[in-house]
Amino acid sequence: MSVSEPFVAPARSAGALDWTATAREAIGYFKDLLRFDTTNPPGNERPAAQYIAAVLAREGIPFKMVHGEDDPTRANVVARLPGAGAKAPLLLSGHLDVVPAEAGKWLYPPFSATEAGGYIWGRGALDMKNMVAMSLMTMLLLKRQRVALDRDVVFAAVADEEAGSSKGSLFLVDRFPELVGAEYVLTEVGGHTLHVGRGRFYPVQVAEKGICWFEISAEGQPGHGSMPHPDNALARLARAIVALSTTRLPQHNIPVVEEFIRVLATRAPFVQAQLLPLLLRPMLSSALLGALGKPNRNPEQAMGMNAMLRNTASPTIVSGGNKINVIPSEASVKVDGRMLPGQTVDSFLAEIRRVVGDGVRLTVLDQHEGTVFNAKTELFAAIAATLRRHDPEGVAVPYMIPGFTDAFAYQKLGATCYGFSPVQLDETINFSRLYHGHDERIPVSGFTWGLRVLFDLVRDFCGARG
Repeated sequence: MSVSEPFVAPARSAGALDWTATAREAIGYFKDLLRFDTTNPPGNERPAAQYIAAVLAREGIPFKMVHGEDDPTRANVVARLPGAGAKAPLLLSGHLDVVPAEAGKWLYPPFSATEAGGYIWGRGALDMKNMVAMSLMTMLLLKRQRVALDRDVVFAAVADEEAGSSKGSLFLVDRFPELVGAEYVLTEVGGHTLHVGRGRFYPVQVAEKGICWFEISAEGQPGHGSMPHPDNALARLARAIVALSTTRLPQHNIPVVEEFIRVLATRAPFVQAQLLPLLLRPMLSSALLGALGKPNRNPEQAMGMNAMLRNTASPTIVSGGNKINVIPSEASVKVDGRMLPGQTVDSFLAEIRRVVGDGVRLTVLDQHEGTVFNAKTELFAAIAATLRRHDPEGVAVPYMIPGFTDAFAYQKLGATCYGFSPVQLDETINFSRLYHGHDERIPVSGFTWGLRVLFDLVRDFCGARG
């Protein structure tokens, strides 16, 4: 099929689905998964993986559960529905681990899976046990409906994405490539409704930043806390932190981001439509982002746009000193650095050095470069067509996320990876604020809508033609 042609779905299998019962079943799996505390560190994804394995076993779907020899608690489960082999597999991938939650700052306990106010609340509701539950349900439906497949459909529920994927997708790619090798992969972060003026967009992640996690260390003269002196390691480190936190790194426009901004402008209100493309001009973007970032405007949107236009670095963990009356000789801060596709660790650190100066030491802790995938494929066309069926006013648009996903691991096997974990949101929900934030939640209706979109997409894209 030429990628310029519209996607045409194959003939659908006969049995009509009871979507009310299907949604109820999927929500049950989703809530059960949310109740597993898979906070990473330490992760301990094994109980959640065993739960999924039990569901797959009950339905007669073949699977394997694998983990590293050094830590059996970091389990991954991979299931496969075989197709005719006419085309290479499609992989549905979701990670089971979640970031920590400050329970005292949540409206409902983060691992209670409380359903209230039309939402399901819990750590992992959007990142990304929703996709895990939808993918599991999609596998069950394909099996129950006896859908004839042109290609294998593979489902991987993996560990450790939130800490770099070494126990999860990277482990599978390096040690068990035959389990997860695929032509295409669907994972996070994309498919959520983005409201801009009168337009509804569904960003599909086709690019993501790389990481350069590094440490800034400062040294100075130790001394008694009662006698301040200018050669204080903490003070030197503090100056570097302030400089890094108040300086925008140089702007680098990449094609995916340019297209994303220009497509948003097509449906934005008049003034916004004129201003959005100006973000692509480095001489103007800082002032525009500064104005947009004011508390009475849209600071979340400003942060998101800023992160798509440049490399970023956020200080996160400070260490130094162990006694209140002793000036320490050394202090350090760990920094979450994110690099645009096309940037290297050396070019990134050169930008950092120009900001923090020469009085500190930079040490790389972990790194991988950013990725960009081709958006002109049969699968992207199928995503756009499926979204049009379920939301005729919605527009699928390629975009880049400022973070990273398991896609960076799967691309090592040559896969084209898209972030597409569909969920319909109204204008009251700020998607980016809920990611890793307090009170993470998903609308019940948005989850069930996403389930139907994902199932229709997988069935139609992988189903046998004719």
